[in-house]
Amino acid sequence: MLARVSPRALLLPVLLPLLLFAAVAWQVVSDGPLADADERLTPELRENAPPAAVAEPLADLGSAGVALPVLAAALGYAWLRGRRWRPLVAAALAAAAVPALVAPVKALTDRPGPLEGTGYFPSGHAATAQVAYGAAVLLVLPHLWPRARRPLAAAAALVCAAAGAGLVWRGYHWGLDVLASWCLGVPLLAAVRAACRLPAGDGAGGGGRRDGPRPAGRPDA
Repeated sequence: MLARVSPRALLLPVLLPLLLFAAVAWQVVSDGPLADADERLTPELRENAPPAAVAEPLADLGSAGVALPVLAAALGYAWLRGRRWRPLVAAALAAAAVPALVAPVKALTDRPGPLEGTGYFPSGHAATAQVAYGAAVLLVLPHLWPRARRPLAAAAALVCAAAGAGLVWRGYHWGLDVLASWCLGVPLLAAVRAACRLPAGDGAGGGGRRDGPRPAGRPDA
């Protein structure tokens, strides 16, 4: 069964990101001061970006052809190790929800891109990276040694940040496009985490139940 989640526990991972997304979207559609600052800062970031040979692969981390195979591998690994279908279904639904959420918002906001075209808010690549890599980590965390959980979670966060930076550096998105996508991705990952029944401390800091394998004769650290 899915773990019961109290309304208070959902406040930070669900309500607050959605409120932040709404605030950012309002700034974008109304050409507010935050959007103006974004449109001044993003060109400066592009001017000081790493070479394309570095920035382009980072942006590609958010493409479906790169991110979704990673999630697929995690789905297979989690099934072989745990034989639990609910976390797998939750992760697959979260990945499928990304285009279902992003596409209508793009059509409604119709934000011009940094270089050309319209329909850039929010970033589908940034959301894909966050949900695919984040869900992959959540699926495999219960099957790892406890000491490996935090480094893996940190690595996934770094990959998502690198993908977002690459999208801005290459002129594919404004900074607020990426931020808004991250806000949308947090509730999706919260749903995956609830399905995986991970304690609050696992992989992100703090204590909590440690249910992963550990070496014989050594205390769980």
